[in-house]
Amino acid sequence: MAIDTTNSALELDLVNPEPGHEFAQFGAGCFWGVELAFQRVLGVLKTEVGYSQGHVPDPNYKLVCSGTTNHVEVVRVQFDPQVCPYTNLLSVFWGRHDPTTVNRQGGDVGTQYRSGIYYYNETQARLARESMEAKQLELKENKIVTEILPANRFYRAEEYHQQYLEKGGRRGLKQSADKGCNDPIRCYG
Repeated sequence: MAIDTTNSALELDLVNPEPGHEFAQFGAGCFWGVELAFQRVLGVLKTEVGYSQGHVPDPNYKLVCSGTTNHVEVVRVQFDPQVCPYTNLLSVFWGRHDPTTVNRQGGDVGTQYRSGIYYYNETQARLARESMEAKQLELKENKIVTEILPANRFYRAEEYHQQYLEKGGRRGLKQSADKGCNDPIRCYG
């Protein structure tokens, strides 16, 4: 299969983080709860929700939800690897969703909810594969369907999606993003 080199959506995400920091990208269902989980991790400096791994440049939420773009709802995490090793982020990822369900998490169904680890370098790729092998041993007969691919271009989601649960969502029920907070994450629209 030939790669379309003229489609910007298929380009690698080449944005550089702050010096000494790294980016990571994860898809684990609806991005609101996943983002809050990563916000709470010591060493995570910034989170953004958005869309990646699809074939349509500049997608929006409505288009992604139509199922026609192949984008995943992702969280892009900027972290300090001296404080937060990438393996810590992988632990949060595996603990936050069911990696054995195809294109769904709970009641959310569609390709945008698939499980994925999207890496920025070969070390992240290796650690992602190793963590998936370990998780598969833990899950025994339930087959993991998580994809592990290079991080394609990240399209930042609309502003109202950013830090959605921390801001209170539609109901105005703010949830703590404080580092180390382990309050249950309630996901609501």
